[in-house]
Amino acid sequence: MNQDLSILHLVLNASLVVQLVMLLLVVVSVSSWAAIFRKLFALNRVKALNETFEREFWSGTSMNDLFAAAAKNAHVSGPMERIFASGMREFQKLRERRITDATTLIDGARRAMRASFQREMDEVETNLSFLASVGSVSPYVGLFGTVWGIMHAFTGLASLQQVTLATVAPGIAEALVATAIGLFAAIPAVVAYNRFARDIDRVAIKLETFTEEFSNILQRNVSAQAVAPRQA
Repeated sequence: MNQDLSILHLVLNASLVVQLVMLLLVVVSVSSWAAIFRKLFALNRVKALNETFEREFWSGTSMNDLFAAAAKNAHVSGPMERIFASGMREFQKLRERRITDATTLIDGARRAMRASFQREMDEVETNLSFLASVGSVSPYVGLFGTVWGIMHAFTGLASLQQVTLATVAPGIAEALVATAIGLFAAIPAVVAYNRFARDIDRVAIKLETFTEEFSNILQRNVSAQAVAPRQA
C-alpha cells in the first residue's frame, strides 16, 4: 500500500489531464523561483547603488562633478543617480537657453526627474506581476486538476460491483497531488511578492524624497545666484 501510494507512483498513474496540470504547475513553480532570485539580486543591487550615490551626494562633492560621473557611468549607475542626472541635465539645458526664471528652471528639472522616476520604477517592478499571478492562479489550476482527477477516479469505479477504501484511495490521492503542487507553487510566490512589494515601496519613497531634496537644493542655488547680482 505504501509503495502504491508513493508520490512518484501517484503522478505516473494519474490521468493525462492531471499529469499535464502537474507539469504546468512544476514549470510555473520553477519559473517563479527563477524570478524570485532574479528580483532578489536586482533589488539588493538597487539598494546598494542608491546608498553609495546618496553618500557621495551628501559628502559635499560638487553637483558638476557628480553629474560628470553620472554621465560617464550611466550604464552601471543606480536609479537615484540616473534621476539626479536627468534633473541636472534638464536644469543645465534650460540655463543654456538663458532662462533665469526660478520657477521655470525648477519645474523643468522636477518634471524630468519625475519622468525618470517612473521609468526606474517600471524597471524595478519587473516580474512582480508574474509572481502575483502565480500566487493567485496556481491554487485554482491545482484545484482543477484535483476535480478532474476525482471525476476520472469515480468514473472508473462505476463499473465495479464492490467499492472499498482501497479502490477509492489511489484515484483520490492522485487527484490531490495536483492541489499540493499548486500550493507548492503559490505559497513562495505570494511570500516573495509581499516581501518585494514592501521593499519596492521603500525604494520609491527614498527616490521621491531625494527628488524633493534635490529640487530644494536647486531652488536655493537659483535664489542665491539671483540675489548675488542685485547685491553687487
